[in-house]
Amino acid sequence: MRLRGKKIYKYLCSFKKIDLRYFIKLAYNGTHYHGWQYQPNASSVQETMSKAVSTILNTEINLMGAGRTDTGVHAKKMYAHFDFETPFDIPNLVHKLNSYLPKDIAVYDIIPVHDEAHTRFDATKRTYEYHINTLKNPFLQEQSLYFHQPLDVDLMNEAAEILFNYTDFQCFSKVNTDVNTFDCTIFEAYWKQENEKLIFTISANRFLRNMVRAIVGTLINIGLHKITLADFNAIIKSKNRDKAGFSVPAHGLYLTEIEYDYL
Repeated sequence: MRLRGKKIYKYLCSFKKIDLRYFIKLAYNGTHYHGWQYQPNASSVQETMSKAVSTILNTEINLMGAGRTDTGVHAKKMYAHFDFETPFDIPNLVHKLNSYLPKDIAVYDIIPVHDEAHTRFDATKRTYEYHINTLKNPFLQEQSLYFHQPLDVDLMNEAAEILFNYTDFQCFSKVNTDVNTFDCTIFEAYWKQENEKLIFTISANRFLRNMVRAIVGTLINIGLHKITLADFNAIIKSKNRDKAGFSVPAHGLYLTEIEYDYL
């Protein structure tokens, strides 16, 4: 008898209780949260999600997220994982979570995975977007940065291509951070104009804290002709955060994609 995918999962569960691992696929508007990660005196998405899953499954569940988004940052696609020893009705749990959770968090799916799968360490690619609104819009104040000054988008795209020439992005990282390396492999980086909206897309195998927001701020300075392409190269080579541009506000940043080899 040959069994595949979810059939294997059901077959194993029919014999005994085993620790099963699940990925939760979710999205959230980060406006009212102090990022994904637990905070001692502030609301976080991780805490809100863990409490919801714990309440519905009637046992303490601690979710491990695919990464840390900062205060005010949004996620169109985020993954978190948890372990649970008995099988459950996945569509029913998704429905109950969406009924229980606040309106700014949505659960799209729960996926059984192998017991060593890890949402953070197994991710092969992450993608972020930064949204700039060039026309003042009262309905986008918490979802994009309003920036009325004209920008040279072609020059900003030339600068974005320079990122592919480097792997060490210490100049765009938060100064006080506990990472062992500042190396990242960037897969794509480009700007596109959609009517009154300007969107920067960047993908990499990993990102440093505050990296995308610092890159966007520096590219804006390029678009304003405050610095040149040669300056941009020099900034990256300097490995000095003080040399790079300002950090754009968090409310325009979106985590849009996380990829795994087995999903």
